Amino acid sequence: MKKKVLVTKNLLKETEERVKKLFDVKLNKEEKPYTTEDIVELSKDCDGILCFGTNKIDASAIDKLSNKVKIIANYAVGFGNIDIDAAAKKGIVVTNTPEVLTEATADISILLLLGASRRAYEGRKFAEEQSWSWKTDFLLGKQMSNRKLGILGMGRIGRAVAKRARGFGMEIHYHNRTKLAAHLEEGAIYHDNIKSLFNNSEFLSINCPATKETTNLVNEQSINYLPDGAVVTNAARGDIIDDTAMIKAMKSGKVFALGLDVYNGEPKINPEYLKLNNLFLLPHLGSATIRTRIDMGNRAIDNLENFFQGKKPKDQVN
Repeated sequence: MKKKVLVTKNLLKETEERVKKLFDVKLNKEEKPYTTEDIVELSKDCDGILCFGTNKIDASAIDKLSNKVKIIANYAVGFGNIDIDAAAKKGIVVTNTPEVLTEATADISILLLLGASRRAYEGRKFAEEQSWSWKTDFLLGKQMSNRKLGILGMGRIGRAVAKRARGFGMEIHYHNRTKLAAHLEEGAIYHDNIKSLFNNSEFLSINCPATKETTNLVNEQSINYLPDGAVVTNAARGDIIDDTAMIKAMKSGKVFALGLDVYNGEPKINPEYLKLNNLFLLPHLGSATIRTRIDMGNRAIDNLENFFQGKKPKDQVN
């Protein structure tokens, strides 16, 4: 008898067909945004849940889940939307989908750096108005070549960003919970504290996981550690940046430009950002390639399949 699985959002056709073959599935055919309460209610007769990073499953929700639910497979590299400690206490395994979105997210990080530093948003607006005229000081931006790039979080994605940035001749600096082995650093310079990293970041790429320790890590104090006119980008999680402090820094020129693929309150954003021309904004496109989204779906399904076959899922995080 097939195990029953709740899938909280739509999957691409290729992975939807696979999950339907393997399990008795409840699909979100209307693509209705499920609330936490919806997930609790709809999973009552399910053995597992395949959810997404936008689905918040906190300790209260986990406490209300049916005792039948034994695994939550998260379709995301992160798992901050799930209280993994509460899940472990209830005997629920939690998995994620690492590795498969590294390259796509690193590409977006570079796009953010280029788009913000070269004033792409302003350029698009001028082009649409069709009334601009070329002159020597028109939309002057920051050039990445041979500058210092600070990477906050030197995991798989951070290292992939560094690899791409070396093509611009950038000097790579990074801060991580631990110093990397030399073969992983590839010449990158380690900083054991935020102040030292930010002091050396003419460009800053945020690629660290969202944790209690990283919430509002980029705040008024730490922003002041940056060189004047720094370019900051975030392809990790929105809550790493204190929006009020960042908006103030963008207005003052302390931060030359900001590139965001993620932000607090998605899909809503602090309206003060939208008044600024030095913001290059994307709607959470980090993993948005066909190949990556198929791979993410298959990875989540692999974790479910292994668990129900009595094996430890490859990507178990609790």
